[in-house]
Amino acid sequence: MLEFEEYKTKLGGLKPALDDLGEALQLSEAEREIAELETESAQDGFWNNVQHSQQVQQRIKQLKNKCDRYRKLCSRWDDMLAMCEMALEEEDDSLLPELEEEFSSFNEDLESMRLSTLLTGEYDANNAILTFHAGAGGTEAQDWAQMLYRMYTMWTERHGYKYTLLDYQDGDMAGIKSATIKIEGENAYDYLKSEHGVHRLVRISPFDASARRQTSFAAVEVMPEIGDAGEIELRDEDIKMDVFRSSGAGGQKVNKTSSAVRLTHIPTGIVVSSQVERSHFQNLENCKEMLRAKLAEIKEREHLEKIEDIKGVQMKIEWGSQIRSYVFMPYTLAKDTRTGYENSNINAVMDGDLDGFINAYLAMKANKS
Repeated sequence: MLEFEEYKTKLGGLKPALDDLGEALQLSEAEREIAELETESAQDGFWNNVQHSQQVQQRIKQLKNKCDRYRKLCSRWDDMLAMCEMALEEEDDSLLPELEEEFSSFNEDLESMRLSTLLTGEYDANNAILTFHAGAGGTEAQDWAQMLYRMYTMWTERHGYKYTLLDYQDGDMAGIKSATIKIEGENAYDYLKSEHGVHRLVRISPFDASARRQTSFAAVEVMPEIGDAGEIELRDEDIKMDVFRSSGAGGQKVNKTSSAVRLTHIPTGIVVSSQVERSHFQNLENCKEMLRAKLAEIKEREHLEKIEDIKGVQMKIEWGSQIRSYVFMPYTLAKDTRTGYENSNINAVMDGDLDGFINAYLAMKANKS
């Protein structure tokens, strides 16, 4: 029964970190803000301003999720301690595998939540907008871009977040040329901004009759969602708009009317497009949302004080500098080139198991700050 005594000691060692996390999360302030916002939402006329009311409801949800996550951590700590005491009292070794698994998972979740309190960038609490671009290589690269699209939507679902499709352009034979999604959830941008960059795939191509090993590249852009009331102002004189008919293989993702919209930001040369909605106005709003997000991401990445300092040259993707490699053959391994973190369970990674990579990046950034 020595193992259970050791786990009791380990749990005791984690208690100060758990208490410190509660203070760092400022839960009392969060609960006070929840009460104030709920009082506001109960007032007559609250829904007269739909945009503001939706922002209030989203803020309430974010704060409640933060409080609930911490309470669940505390409850898990209590349950593990009770498990140790029960096993010792009844001299029952059968609980040890369950305790080992839960302790490991608890430790990871505690560290993940702790890291989220250390990095407080300007847009970290915002929703995230992800854009996927297939690299050179035709069908193989386009298929890889779609695999990444699936990987991040799976990560989104694992975390209870919500994603909305903003743009989608089918590949020539398979996969996608590009796609953009918005991921809504507390600190979504904080977690996902580490994924910005070029992703490299090595595998036996299913599109090669000779079954040769091929290397493909795709880029992931990660940007913070910026609302209409944000500091990123889009002036009409700075924007060129084109309306066109949607292209691609079709299906449910693409409509066939001339309602697709392309916006060009004249000062920087940034181009965004949306063709997933049937309404021209909805596609236009999608484009404006993506454009504000791109400008905000570049402003933060380049440490600029003014949005006017952004230059078009900063929009270019450097395909030679991948942040992560995913190898399916001759062995299986996903490895981050910045942190050195790796996971040999490539299937789990492609199913959205990315927290190890994200936490390793957050820890690296926290140690440098």
